[in-house]
Amino acid sequence: MTILALAAMDKLLRKSGAQRVGDSAKKAMVEVLEEYADRICQKAVQLAKHGGRTTIKSEDIKLAAKS
Repeated sequence: MTILALAAMDKLLRKSGAQRVGDSAKKAMVEVLEEYADRICQKAVQLAKHGGRTTIKSEDIKLAAKS
């Protein structure tokens, strides 16, 4: 089961200049973004734990995305 909506992928791809977007492209985009987001979330959780916190802050997300 995916978390991100296919309609959102359609909007992202069209915003980037695509005139038409196939269902398989939307599904592939969901897979790629969810894998990327999962890695960022895991790093952000580690950063929060390292800081002695259980709450993830925006700084954790931003730092995790940079690394």
